[in-house]
Amino acid sequence: MNAKTGKEFHFSDKDFEYIRAKVYALAGIALSDYKREMVYSRLARRLRALGLKDFASYCQLLENEQHDELGNFINSLTTNLTRFFREKHHFDYLKERFLPELYKNDGGRRRLRIWSAGCSTGAEPYSIAMTVLSGLPRGWDFKLLATDLDTNVLEQARQGELNESMLNEIPKPYCQSFVERQSNVAASNAWRMNATVKSPIFFKQLNLMNTWPMKGPFQVIFCRNVVIYFDKPTQQRLFERYYNLLAPGGLLILGHSESLGAMAKRFSAVERTAYQKV
Repeated sequence: MNAKTGKEFHFSDKDFEYIRAKVYALAGIALSDYKREMVYSRLARRLRALGLKDFASYCQLLENEQHDELGNFINSLTTNLTRFFREKHHFDYLKERFLPELYKNDGGRRRLRIWSAGCSTGAEPYSIAMTVLSGLPRGWDFKLLATDLDTNVLEQARQGELNESMLNEIPKPYCQSFVERQSNVAASNAWRMNATVKSPIFFKQLNLMNTWPMKGPFQVIFCRNVVIYFDKPTQQRLFERYYNLLAPGGLLILGHSESLGAMAKRFSAVERTAYQKV
């Protein structure tokens, strides 16, 4: 216990500045001053797990670029709030307007590619897949890429397990088509997404600051509540990269508190925080 602060671990200004610079360099995440307590709280768990005495020792450990702790460090500082059919108007627009037009004007390609960037524990990509599969014409090739920086949440997403509160977020017709009950499983996770809805989804770890291995084009990119963690120049670089990966007329969907900034001139607003490539 630090006598001056009353906290378990000493956490200096120098430590915070190092961590802030490190997470920005590794993942593009910009931490403001008011995030200091959040950083302490989340990383203190790592100090306990590693048996370290203070944050200076932890920062020294992070200097080893090959150390396994770098993954835990990033996972600890990412936020993973999600739920099924969050911002329902996006899914309504996708099903009722965008996809019918796409199917009608596809020109015989019958290919649909969607990317969920920042998929967290899977509620978003499963919501997208249920929306698409409920109206997908016969003979279409549909695949959904779901990526996240946090390896822990990706594993949860792959499992596709649901508790009762999650089940209540999913419309009943979708539950009947895409959810199955598990046998011999604790009641807290008694349901799971079935093979039909899992089969088109590919979960991959991806740092958005690094090279993107996929070539596209995507007809739809969901990037909701992701860019809020980046500074303005990084946001603009990401929007440029999304634009380049979108097919002509492709749809970019952001979170309710996010905006395109200078890149807005290259998109047309078609729905609340949904933009079509010009």
